[in-house]
Amino acid sequence: MDIDPSPLDGPDPRAVGDGEWSATVVGHHRLRHDVAVIRLIGEFVPFRAGQSVQLRVPQQPTVSRRYSPALPPSLDGKLEFHVRTVPGGWLSGSIVADTQPGDEWRISAPMGSFTVDPAGDEVVMIAGGTGLAPMRSQLLELARAEQPPRTYLFVGGRSPRDLYADDMLFLLATELPWLTVIPVVERPDDPSWPDEWFERSRVDIGFPAEERLHGTLADVIGSHGAFDRHQVLVCGSPGMTRATVEKLIDIGTPVERIQYEGL
Repeated sequence: MDIDPSPLDGPDPRAVGDGEWSATVVGHHRLRHDVAVIRLIGEFVPFRAGQSVQLRVPQQPTVSRRYSPALPPSLDGKLEFHVRTVPGGWLSGSIVADTQPGDEWRISAPMGSFTVDPAGDEVVMIAGGTGLAPMRSQLLELARAEQPPRTYLFVGGRSPRDLYADDMLFLLATELPWLTVIPVVERPDDPSWPDEWFERSRVDIGFPAEERLHGTLADVIGSHGAFDRHQVLVCGSPGMTRATVEKLIDIGTPVERIQYEGL
């Protein structure tokens, strides 16, 4: 997930490590025409689950961007990033299309306070697109706790095939009894044009169509009462994040209980 902190004024960032670390690409999985999952192994990076880091890649060595790892910190140096091509995004386009195993990435400046208290109240996570990455990192971190808080993950896309991690989330919800995943799509049918990467990565595991809710994430969230006793996290595009945060406040969710990041 590519973090751009400028569209919204989120929580004050906090760095947890100085220096620069290297990691080598060991897997490049293109799941949609505009989405890829990149897996790396390298030096231990001292970030906290939910934070973002600065990346430099060999395809665009003079350009750097902030992305959120989709795995919690790992002593064996495992990292994973979910990247979506954005219009005019030189770096995101290069990562999605041109990344190769063996590429060396440079990682620096872990920052942010987009985190969950594992001993705190129930959690509501609202993720649009690759805004799922920091949520997944925190879910896996929560799984290490003795008694994780009850957690509800709303994950949205424009159409069913935009739910690029549907299979992974289905399996995760099956394994973690404290986790409920609610898939949300704005329209029930996929576009008529084919996506060869979707067809290549298609699997038979995932949430059935009848379990998907229809509407925007803001619409679906607005159908619930106030989340006034929850830790609430929102991450997605600037428009989705803004609309969802506004809806949360409209239904009575206290501002101080909401954390958000814009892609």
